[in-house]
This record gives sequence, C-alpha cells and structure tokens, in this order.
Amino acid sequence: MKNNVSQGLYWTPRILSIIFILFLAMFSLDIFEGNYGFWGTILGLFMHNIPALILLIILLISWKREIVGGVGFILAGLTYIATLTRNPFEWSVLFWAMQISGVAFLIGILFLVGWHKKSRG
Repeated sequence: MKNNVSQGLYWTPRILSIIFILFLAMFSLDIFEGNYGFWGTILGLFMHNIPALILLIILLISWKREIVGGVGFILAGLTYIATLTRNPFEWSVLFWAMQISGVAFLIGILFLVGWHKKSRG
C-alpha cells in the first residue's frame, strides 16, 4: 500500500505538469487565425509558447530534483497572478487568474510533498 502511495505521489505531479504544459501550448494555436506569413507565424508560435517552454525546462529538471519543480511551478503561478493584477486591484481578476495559477500551485505543492517525503527517507 505504501509503495502505491509513493508511486502515485511520484507520477501525479509529472503527469499533471505534462497536461498543464500542453494546455498552455494549446493557446498558441490562435496564431493561425492571423495572416502573418510563414516566418511571422513561426515567431508568433515561439512567442506564445515561451511560458510553456520555461515550464517544460522546469519539468525536465524537476524529474530528478523535485524541489526545483515545487519552487518553479509555485513561482510560475505567482508570476501569472502578478502579470494580471492591475491598479486598482480587482478581485474578479484574481479569481480568474486562480483558474490557471491554481493548477500551477497544486503541481508545485505535489512536487514539494514528494521532495519532502523522499528527503525524510
């Protein structure tokens, strides 16, 4: 039973990360609605996918070092909230931002729990 829990704790943040990164990358497909030409479309795809690429790098590093995934995904969620907050502050924007950043927080927490469990032995 304990082995199943630790296997689930190992794989859950990694699988959720992959799904989350693919979800973020899906938003870049709107670039095809414009008439940008070949190189404009390539540049637009790259620019739209910078957050997904950064999270992919974090995921690859955190596959062995879970602390990186924990801190990285939590910082990504905080960064997303910080980029959306405006002056004056609106609660509706925060609740809207939590839909995406909440998943990043969950993944980060799961990585930290796995790291803590592994470090305790």
